[in-house]
This record gives sequence, structure tokens and C-alpha cells, in this order.
Amino acid sequence: MSGSIQVRGLSRTFHTTVRRPGFAGALKSLVKPERVAKEAVCDVTFEVAPGELLALLGPNGAGKSTTIKMLTGILTPTSGEARVAGVVPYRERERNARNIGAVFGQRTQLWWDLPVRESFAILRDIYGVPEREHRVRLGEFDELLALSSFWDTRVRHLSLGQRVRCDLAAALLHDPPVVFLDEPTIGMDVVVKEQVRGFLKHQVEERGRTVLLTTHDMTEVERLAERVVLINHGRLVLDGTLDEIRRRFGSTWQVRATLADPQAAIAPPPGIALLRREGPQVVFGPDGPGAPTVHQALKQVVERYEVTDLAIDEADLEDVMRAAYVQAEAA
Repeated sequence: MSGSIQVRGLSRTFHTTVRRPGFAGALKSLVKPERVAKEAVCDVTFEVAPGELLALLGPNGAGKSTTIKMLTGILTPTSGEARVAGVVPYRERERNARNIGAVFGQRTQLWWDLPVRESFAILRDIYGVPEREHRVRLGEFDELLALSSFWDTRVRHLSLGQRVRCDLAAALLHDPPVVFLDEPTIGMDVVVKEQVRGFLKHQVEERGRTVLLTTHDMTEVERLAERVVLINHGRLVLDGTLDEIRRRFGSTWQVRATLADPQAAIAPPPGIALLRREGPQVVFGPDGPGAPTVHQALKQVVERYEVTDLAIDEADLEDVMRAAYVQAEAA
């Protein structure tokens, strides 16, 4: 399927040699090496629909980057299968490369000693992008990412934020339907982060690109993703929307409403409990496991009562994901 990512039972095992300390240990390792198997990814299954941005989350060493390397064709899985835009990435690497764009936060695909503009020209020739299309895309990327002020600068002289913006543009110059982003905004200042988030939102919503994003920035997840896949120790432990994850792992939400009529009778909607009432102000919270999300509750409260003021208190996404990590670790 064009623009989709399909992963079925994907696993990757690495084998390393144990190095023993001291001269005798080194000699023994040389004569009779001990090999140890390490499962970096184990039986992972998920899908990303065309035009969807999925956040692939997990602690350091959970297997996120290994998963992306298999989907980009860099690594071959030990077992399982994957398809990216209808292509098996590790069997048809060249064809897959034309269907994907990739940005790894700590690496660049630009030429270190060349001006950015010349790197773009080289990539245009590599992918066979017509000159007119190349100019149109560069104009669009410049409008969204403000590149022209430094695209005659050598890559080695760019700031981190400038370089990553150029890497994003370089990854999309050949108009790929699928984009992989591995910690793209790590180390950026808040202004550039917001610029990059706006660019990614545009690519998903306006251009219909499929994006797989790994990040430790929960603000980024909250602003960009509707769905999250969490892996831990190489295994998939959670796959759901942000609302589902908040319901499952978040602390209780509260909706504080100030009623136009302080004497109005209160009969909360199903799934919503009246926590307390202080004159015209009433506070609602979830009532049992079937409770609505905070946004659904807000809508129901506004429809049922005449209110003059509203406020929402809910768990921070970072706290919610921390609770999910702890539960996954315990399991």
C-alpha cells in the first residue's frame, strides 16, 4: 500500500563476543571465544496508515533505532517481515530508498565541506528530480523552514537547528511518501523546535506523508501524534491513541465549571462524577473505568449546564508515559 508501513513479528538478534579482563582472559577469548546473543527487537507488530504520524517511544536501548534501521533497509531482520510503501526494505534497498526520507538527529546526509545549496543539487541528481520540481520544492521548504538565509553556508558552519532543518528538506527533496525521523529535534532550542513541528504537521496534514517519529520530547508527541507505540526491551508493550493511554495510565482528570445559576441541580452525565461543589463552582471527575476522556467530559458538561467559566486539570503526558514505562518494566 502506497505510503503505509506494515510490520509483522519483526525481530533482530545481535551476537557479540564476551571480552574477559586481563591477559589470560584476552587469550582465552581469542582461543575459545564466548558468543552471547542479544535480542534488540523481538516479535514487534504494528502498522502505520498512509498520512498518519506515529510516535515510536521507549527508554534508551529499547530497540527504537534498530526497528527504524530495519525499516530503512540498513539492517536485515533475524525473523519476521516488514513492508514500507509496498516494498520489503532489506531486499530491495535501492527501490526502498526512493520511497523514503530519513533524518537521524546525530547524523547528516549533507556534504560537510559544501554549501547547503550544492548538497541539495547533488541529491537532486542522485534521485533524478527534474530541475523545475526541485526549484518548486526548495521554494516550499524555504517558506516553511526559512532556509535561504544560510543555504550558501558550508554545512560545517551551520548551527544544530539550521543543519537539522536542512536535513529535513534534503530528506524530502525527492518527494517520498514515507519519512523516518529518529530524534530529529534533539538539542534544539524551543523556537526552532516549534518551526520543525509546524513543518512536520504540514507534511502530514497537507501533503499526506506517512511519518514514523522517535523522540523523548513529550511536548513533541502531544503536538504531533495521535497514536503511540511503546516498546521496552525490544518488545511492543503498548499501542494506542493518546486519549487511550491517558485513560489507562494517567492520574484522574478534573473539570472545574462555574455555573451561571449557583442553585442549579447537578445530575452528572454517565461516566462523570461530581467531586465537590462550592457555591457556583462544581468540580467533575471520571467515574469508573468506562469514564470519558477529559475533552469528551468537557463537551458533555457544556451541553448539559449553562456555565460562565471552565478549567481543565489533567496529567502531564510525561507523567503518563513514565507510568506506562514503569508498568511495562514490572511486567
